[in-house]
Amino acid sequence: MSSAAAGRIAVAADLDAITAVGAEDSTGVDPSAVERIWQATRHWYAAGMHPAIQVCVRREGRVVLDRAIGHARGNGPDDPPGAEKVPVGTDTPFCVYSTAKAITTTVAHMLIERGVFSLDDRVCDYLPTYTSHGKDRTTIRHVMTHSAGVPFATGPRPDLKRMDDSEYTREMLGRMKPVYPPGLVHVYHGVTWGPLMREIINAATGRNIRDILHDEILGPLGFRWTNYGVAPQDVPLVARSHVTGKPLPAPIAKAFKTAVGGTPQQIIPFSNTPAFLTGVIPSSNTVSTAHELSRFAEILCRGGELDGVRVMSPETLRAATAEARRLRPDLATGMAPMRWGTGYMLGSTRFGPFGRDAAGAFGHTGLTHIAMWADPQRALSVAVVSSGKPGGHREAKRYPQLLDRINAEMPRV
Repeated sequence: MSSAAAGRIAVAADLDAITAVGAEDSTGVDPSAVERIWQATRHWYAAGMHPAIQVCVRREGRVVLDRAIGHARGNGPDDPPGAEKVPVGTDTPFCVYSTAKAITTTVAHMLIERGVFSLDDRVCDYLPTYTSHGKDRTTIRHVMTHSAGVPFATGPRPDLKRMDDSEYTREMLGRMKPVYPPGLVHVYHGVTWGPLMREIINAATGRNIRDILHDEILGPLGFRWTNYGVAPQDVPLVARSHVTGKPLPAPIAKAFKTAVGGTPQQIIPFSNTPAFLTGVIPSSNTVSTAHELSRFAEILCRGGELDGVRVMSPETLRAATAEARRLRPDLATGMAPMRWGTGYMLGSTRFGPFGRDAAGAFGHTGLTHIAMWADPQRALSVAVVSSGKPGGHREAKRYPQLLDRINAEMPRV
């Protein structure tokens, strides 16, 4: 069976030849520890499930590891044999999917601290049509903690060509029927979370969340990427995402389709299109690099301030990362146990989205095998980005093993 038939990429014999290294400073860190992290990354890449991977680790503000391996384009299992292989760099942008929720959560708490809205305001105070079927009781806190009762879209299939149309989006949100009363339970709102947060913030501020993020955070800090979508001329620069590995088992595939509105074979190709990559979807279409995501995480690691730009106070951040939902199986992590703050995923000791022994970490993951997190206990800010979207495969544990290795090599300070 060919690699393509098995849903795998062609793994080069010489991994150094497809590796890019950014500026690194291992002052105060054992260089061999950094190399062990990178060896774990190479081992993960060699499974053949990810055409491209980036890893960036910051320790006490210094970039101790910033590397990429693989190809941004041309080496996916569905690429033709003669496709041009474009090597990935540390500056290659990727769609980082639901990692966007950590960015949006940060913007929301910044606005809450400024008094623009409060967590216990009702959504219908800002979106007057969001009242049917008991939704008038829904608060912004319910939305941010994935307990608004609308974990997936109900009603007519949305017109994706109109996903940036606020009037249309608010109409569709108003027509949704909750599957449980607001506040009753937590079920990950993978797709509905973004449109709700976008429209609440737009209604409360009169501004597009993309502009707020750029003007208040990204612009002052000199970020090139890390916003929702990209300019049309930048679409060809974004690394392509690929479905890899075996198809998901039927029950998991059904749950995935319910949660995100389609199968991986439908969702991932669409996420490579200009329509998706130029939109504003605060739940799922941030485009960034591991280098920039880890720098964004550094804002959080330092208590809400970086390089003279204060995004929120330490007190606001502490409240945002206080446990709101206890350790329990979660759809967001394939039913692995997880803890939540108000919008941020929280790490834990034995289980969690950021590896073992990470009880002080917080951030968010993205589809699939993407994560950004801050761990103030370790003075650590990390981003792991990849372009493969694997189903089941025997090497699936190599990704969490990398996260475990990062925590093991970077002890608490």
